[in-house]
Amino acid sequence: MKQEEIIQLSDEDLRDRLDESVENMEKMLLTHKVSPLENPLQIRGLRKTIARLNTEMNNRKSQA
Repeated sequence: MKQEEIIQLSDEDLRDRLDESVENMEKMLLTHKVSPLENPLQIRGLRKTIARLNTEMNNRKSQA
């Protein structure tokens, strides 16, 4: 998910996407520990997406 897409999300959608991404990250890490993922770079991409979502949430909180 790109930053431009994240900026256009509403506050509720932003929180939903963040919760969903964190849940997916936990599942992916657990799966990777049991048996290696075919593409472990997915973990890195998801981690960056979570960071982008958190950054946007913090920016909105500081502006309010």
